[in-house]
Amino acid sequence: MAPDDRRAALIAATLPLLREYGTAVSTRQIAEAAGVAEGTIFGVFPDKASLLRATLMSAFDPQPAVDALASIGTRVELRARLTEAVTMLRTGMSQNANLVTAPRELMDDDAEFRERMMEGRQRIESGLAALMEPDRDRLRRSPEAAAQLLLMLIAVSVYHGLGHVGEFGDMDDEEIVSVLLDGLLLRPAPTPSTESSS
Repeated sequence: MAPDDRRAALIAATLPLLREYGTAVSTRQIAEAAGVAEGTIFGVFPDKASLLRATLMSAFDPQPAVDALASIGTRVELRARLTEAVTMLRTGMSQNANLVTAPRELMDDDAEFRERMMEGRQRIESGLAALMEPDRDRLRRSPEAAAQLLLMLIAVSVYHGLGHVGEFGDMDDEEIVSVLLDGLLLRPAPTPSTESSS
């Protein structure tokens, strides 16, 4: 197997283990999952930390999300588009929820990783903004500002209020989109006079 293929296979085997065990995962567990001898890891990565860093970068790679957002297209109406986007982004964030503390352990001094995380978030925001662009005239804020707000709502719902467990985690995908598009005020029930005039 070529070194790049071996590297990719080791990263793929490490990712579910890192999600389950965090940075405490052992190279023995990784080797068993990859179906290789433990020494094989060190023929491709200088140490365990290097493998875990590469795995984190793979886990937080924005390209799959960017591609998925682009595939939604703009043929369906705005609310349906955004609900599909929220479902997809929440699934991805939920898969990586246990990894959000790992970057602090492994990446404190890694400016490249922080830069890539910021760039990744911006690319996802751009993908969301592109979904809203056809409806720019209907929005109170620009698609770019609305995309930032939507991504924040998704993150808060997945990470339970950023450390404060509360009702945010109970929001479903449609409610997140409704909060963005409709706000938090309940819609008044139609009165009999309104119903008869429509």
